[in-house]
Amino acid sequence: MTKAKVAVLISGRGSNMAALLYAAKAPDCPYEIVLVAANDPLAPGLTLAAAEGIAIFGHSHKGHKRAEFDQIIHAQLQKAGAHYVALAGYMRLLSPEFVGAWENRMLNIHPSLLPKYKGLDTHQRAIDAGDTHAGCSVHIVTAELDDGPVLGQTPVVILPGDTPDTLASRILIAEHQLYARTLADFVTRERQPDWLLNRVREAALALPQADETLSHGMPCFGIVKGKKFAYVSRDHHGDGIIGLLVKTTAPEEQAMLIDRDPARYYRPSYFGNDWVGIRLDIDDTDWDQITDRLRASWRQVAPKKLLGLMDVAEEF
Repeated sequence: MTKAKVAVLISGRGSNMAALLYAAKAPDCPYEIVLVAANDPLAPGLTLAAAEGIAIFGHSHKGHKRAEFDQIIHAQLQKAGAHYVALAGYMRLLSPEFVGAWENRMLNIHPSLLPKYKGLDTHQRAIDAGDTHAGCSVHIVTAELDDGPVLGQTPVVILPGDTPDTLASRILIAEHQLYARTLADFVTRERQPDWLLNRVREAALALPQADETLSHGMPCFGIVKGKKFAYVSRDHHGDGIIGLLVKTTAPEEQAMLIDRDPARYYRPSYFGNDWVGIRLDIDDTDWDQITDRLRASWRQVAPKKLLGLMDVAEEF
């Protein structure tokens, strides 16, 4: 199993970082920690990470503009070969440029049940509101503070007499469990059949007059009351492959694609040489290319009138 490379950003003790680090020691964990970086070179979490054999980087943000400091961190993430970033008590507002560079690849853990109580003082605010439960959330980082899609949550009961400190100590236990589990699910999502099908579905149904049906036991996409232009194969005929089947633009294209990248392209059984299979269950799927392939396949079956409308729309 190829493990996803994760960098963790901290500002202090890094207890959530430690939870991720120790979870990564399990042989079946789908990620590995390749770097722990901090905006304080004296952050205690750096000492722990170094002792555990993890590469570290510490650099003070003082004296740097936000985007300038983020570029320093970004360079270290790239140098470490990170695929994903996990914020674990990283007490820095991030620049739009940094968030954009790691779009859909950066997670954060927040000590509330989002969308409640974004920002600071979450435990006191939950107690003051008379809530029965507080908790923690893992979300995708976006440009808005604590506003990205929530991937997982754990509610924690608020006991009579709780203070922010007593509540925080229990929520921290929940954080340590939730973050490692959610990160593992997140880095493997692109190998999960339903997630892959949804990505294809989104691109296919964006094409004019496209619809989805079931054919040959596979989800397929075609022109309404017309021909099919794509199928999603999930272990069809027991081949163990999750793949997208699209029409080729010329008979020789199938052989050319397979020769060029035999790990990704294949000849789908029972479809002949005017279709090609594209594996979706291997690393580094180029979804822009998948969208282009779907569009090209759609053009093979679309009526001339519909093609004309498509060409006019694309001009604008």
